[in-house]
Amino acid sequence: MTFEIYTALFTFALVTVITPGPNNLMLMASGANFGFRRTVPHMFGIGIGMPVLTFMVGIGIMQIFEMFPLIDTVLKVLSVAYLLYLAWKIANAAPPEAAKAEGRPLSFIQAAAFQWVNPKAWTMALSAITLYATARDLAALLWVAGTYLLVSLVSTTSWTALGLQMRRVLSSPKRLRAFNITMALLLVATLIPVLWPPAG
Repeated sequence: MTFEIYTALFTFALVTVITPGPNNLMLMASGANFGFRRTVPHMFGIGIGMPVLTFMVGIGIMQIFEMFPLIDTVLKVLSVAYLLYLAWKIANAAPPEAAKAEGRPLSFIQAAAFQWVNPKAWTMALSAITLYATARDLAALLWVAGTYLLVSLVSTTSWTALGLQMRRVLSSPKRLRAFNITMALLLVATLIPVLWPPAG
C-alpha cells in the first residue's frame, strides 16, 4: 500500500469513526453517566470489535449475505431492536450517584458484539474494504483493520471525554434527564438511513 493510498485510508477511517453514530452517542452518554474509567471496557470493545468486523467482511463474510438474503433481513431486525433497547436504557439512565449502584455501562464483550448489529459499522467496513482492499489480499485487509484500530482509539477517547465534560454541565437531575432523552432520540435517529435508505 502506497503512502498516498494509506493517507486516504487513514483520513477515510478517521472521518467515518469520529462522526456521530451509535457508538459515539453511546460513549458520550456513558461518559456523562458513568465517568471515563467505567466506560473504558466499552471503549476497548468498540476499538477491537470494529477492526474484527472489518477484517471478517474483507475475508468474504458478505458472500454469505449475498447467498442468503434472509440473513441480511434478520440482521436488520436485530439491529433495530437492539438499538431501540439501548436508546431506552440511555433515556432511563439513573443520575451518576445512583448509577454507581444501579446502572452499568456496556462491557467489553457487549460493545464488541454490538458492532455486528451496528448499521454504521457495517457501512464503514464495506466501504473501506471496497475502496482500499480491492484485491482482498491479507496484507491489505490487515492495513484496513489496523487503521480502524488506530483511529478508534482517537474516536472513543474523544467522545467519552466529551461525555465526561458534559457531566460537569449536567449537574442537576433535570438537565441530565434531558441530555439522556436527547441522546436516546439521536440514537434512534441513526436508524433512519437503515429503515428508509435514500432513493437512487
